[in-house]
Amino acid sequence: MDDHALLNLAADLARQAGATILAIRARGFDTLRKADASPVTEADHAAEALIVAGLRRATPDIPVVAEEEMAAGHVPARADSFWLVDPLDGTKEFAALRDDFAVNVGLVRDGRAVLGAVGIPARAEMFGGIVGRGAWKRTAAGERRIVVRPVPPDGLDVIASRAHANDERLSAFLAGRRVHSVLNIGSALKICRVAEGAADLYPRFGRTMEWDTAAPQAVLEAAGGALRVIETGAPLGYAKPGWDNPHFVCTGQS
Repeated sequence: MDDHALLNLAADLARQAGATILAIRARGFDTLRKADASPVTEADHAAEALIVAGLRRATPDIPVVAEEEMAAGHVPARADSFWLVDPLDGTKEFAALRDDFAVNVGLVRDGRAVLGAVGIPARAEMFGGIVGRGAWKRTAAGERRIVVRPVPPDGLDVIASRAHANDERLSAFLAGRRVHSVLNIGSALKICRVAEGAADLYPRFGRTMEWDTAAPQAVLEAAGGALRVIETGAPLGYAKPGWDNPHFVCTGQS
């Protein structure tokens, strides 16, 4: 299976998982707490089961690292290539009945995110990309190529986390920059907005895990942008101990 087929697989599973999530939201659900106090719902588990089963059936030679399986202690052996799955990125947004939640299915090779699909079910949007080969966005109107944009003359449109809207580190990071607007939203949608040229900068200081970023990083880099570690300036890598990400920043055209 070549990379285009792998991306189509990821996007189709993200689409199916999104439909499952929306069906559960329509009939109602309970929100529970995991051991780390983060929220989890029936939709997280149902979407993950669908995606993981589909990936393992279609690509049995590629291990799957999935958020809820990891939380349950099911950790696959390390491999050069593996899928990273966040079946419902932005569970807090979903539980609050907001629309800024995502389904992330990304593929990592040799420590780098190489392709990914990000579904935004409540907005009927799907993003996909293969690094070095381009990125796209699908809506009811069809599919179009996306690229990052140059910074507008009136300044940066900044995307920031809703959960960390008052983080002093964000204010310090933006100090001295020409900023036109700051919008606080949730989930991998923030990275995708930079990728499609709707925003210019997304600094992230709160905690994230590798399954939060692999798919959208691939989309962003495929669209010509960058996701780099703030401390070092290096591209964000994968298969790190503990699967935790350092603080990072997403940028469009410099």
